[in-house]
This record gives sequence, C-alpha cells and structure tokens, in this order.
Amino acid sequence: MKITRVETFAVPPRWLFCRVETDDGLVGWGEPVIEGRAETVRTAVHELAEQFLIGAEALRIEDHWQLMTKGSFYRGGPVLSSAVAGLDQALWDLAGKAYGAPAHQLLGGPVRERVRAYCWVGGDEPAQVSEQITAQREAGFTAVKMNAAGRTGRLPDGAELRALTARAEAAREALGPAGDFAVDFHGRFSVAGALKAVRALEPYGPLFVEEPVLPEYTHLLGRVASATGTPVATGERLYSRTEVLPALQAGVAVLQPDLSHAGGLSECRRIAALAETWDVVVAPHCPLGPLALAACLQLAFCTPNFLIQEQSIGIHYHGGAELLDYVVDREVFRFHEGHLLRPTGPGLGVEVDERAVRAADGRARPWHNPVWRQPDGSFAEW
Repeated sequence: MKITRVETFAVPPRWLFCRVETDDGLVGWGEPVIEGRAETVRTAVHELAEQFLIGAEALRIEDHWQLMTKGSFYRGGPVLSSAVAGLDQALWDLAGKAYGAPAHQLLGGPVRERVRAYCWVGGDEPAQVSEQITAQREAGFTAVKMNAAGRTGRLPDGAELRALTARAEAAREALGPAGDFAVDFHGRFSVAGALKAVRALEPYGPLFVEEPVLPEYTHLLGRVASATGTPVATGERLYSRTEVLPALQAGVAVLQPDLSHAGGLSECRRIAALAETWDVVVAPHCPLGPLALAACLQLAFCTPNFLIQEQSIGIHYHGGAELLDYVVDREVFRFHEGHLLRPTGPGLGVEVDERAVRAADGRARPWHNPVWRQPDGSFAEW
C-alpha cells in the first residue's frame, strides 16, 4: 500500500486538514496547523510529502516519522513539527483503516471507556464567567477553563489581582465544591507576577494553572511549581520529548502536548509515556478542529496517565464554521455528562465530510492572534 497523493485544505475558521491517499484507494486524514500560520505549515506539509512520503509504503509510520523529523539538517520548531503532526495523524488513520481498528487499539488497546472534557469560558478578556459556567453546567460539563487575565502587565497590580480572584470566586461559586476550573496564564505574567497570581488563586482550588511562565523561561518554571500546592501545567508550546523534559524536571503536575503541534500521535504517545515516569498526568491541548480532537481521543483512550481533554466546540476563537461542520457522524463528538465516549470506528474514528471540506477550502480568512500593547505603547503578551 503506497502513498500516491497528499492534499491540504485550508478551511474556516482557521484550520488546515491534510488528506493522504494510497494506491489501493484508502484515505487518511490529519490536521497539521499552527494557529495563525496555516499557509506556512501547508507549504511544509507538501515539502515533506514530496521528499519523504510520495511513493513510500504507507504503513511504515515510525520510519516516516523518523525521516520527516530527522531527514533534514535543520529540524524541529513549531512549523515543521506541526506539519509532521498532521501527516502522522493521517498515517495512523490509514493504518487503522487498513487493519479495521481504531488507532488506540493498535497502540495497546483502551484503558478507559470515556474521557472527561472541559469547555472554555470568559474569552480573551474574561467576563461573564459565572453566567457562562452556569450554562456549561446545565449542559452537563463539570470542568471549565478560563484565562487568568486579559491584557495585563508582567507584574500584576492590586486591581488586576483583585479582578483575578473575583473571577475565581465566581467560578467556584458557579461550579460548586465538586466542579473544576483551570486557569490559563498564557505566559502573560513574569515569574514574580505568576507567583503572586498563583498564590492569590490557592483558596479557590483550581484544577491547575496553565503556562504560568513563557515557554522560553521553562528553566524558571520550578520557582512557581515549588512555591504552590496548586498543580502547574504547561506544554502547548513545547514540541518534542526533549523540550518537555525540562518542564518535567521543574516539577509540573500536568503536561499538555498538542497533537497537531508536537509531532502527532507518534510523538505525543511517547511524551505521555515520559510524563508517566515523572508521575505526571497529561491533558492534551486542543483548541482546534475535528481531526485534532479525534487524534487526542485516540491518545486519551490508550494512555493510563490521562487527566482531561480540552475541546473547542463553541470556543470564542471560532467564526464562520464549527468543528461538527466537517464530519459525517456527529455522534462521535456527542457529550455524555461532560464526557466523550470511546470511538470504535477505524483509524482516528471519525468520518470526514470530504464534500464539505473541498467546498470550504480557500474560504478561510487569514487568522492571526491579536497583537496587544500596554497603555505606554509597549508590547503586551497575548
């Protein structure tokens, strides 16, 4: 079974899909994308496909991964790792279809029958947290995530800390003692600022605090992790086992690899195994589309140290399309009391509506994250 064609589709709201076809008619799908750099990743996908995949045996997944990640002198980084990730997802999708089994079955079989998921509330500039959490609770969810703050200084002042704790108090009140909320810092604070904010949140018992420092300061992450009993999470901007290792050494409690950024199902499976040796749980990052989420679920169902799954249905970044618009059977992504059930279909377990994808290709308007500035005109982290 040889690979004969690789296609890509840029679709609303901000996603990139890839389609890998073989000479016997099987097709695998993946989602290689960096938010805001879809066209750059698209070029990388086709470069890798022409160099390493076209004409090759489709089921040599690990060999393809090795060549795509190491076959060029200059390697790594978010663009190349994301291109590899989507192609790797598509190869696992192909393998599952060839063997008539879900990818998680090929990776050792299921260790659970459902996975807990959480929703986003609050947006970039958190507001109406209580109302949004109440709506999610009524929909059956028991966990949410919100941003710690909007545009803020690296060292939050008293007013910013009071606003943060007011939102945390509102979240705890809306969720009750049994619900969970996570707080995403987005690297917007300095280490000292993160320490102030994390300590202020402690009375409200967040599930975890995410990315309290920027990934380039992972060597300082231990200062935050060792100063609080609140679990510290990071990983969405780390793209390999070697990049997550310093975070594990720093004492993080939750690792968040992104299956569309960190080398796909192959590498994230290894990242999860590495995390297990540090007694760390994984909560895959996934504010993306249906194929990214489907790949996350395949990992979740065969990973003992899995915690909870991010998903993007209804997230504030989307406009013009939704995750379910590109799948045939929406039942795969139907929630049951805040959980997703184990997919039994072959490969990634989701059937792509190819007609809808082809019709949508090219209709996505370029998406870029906001660029924020401080009141004095200097750059502010988004």
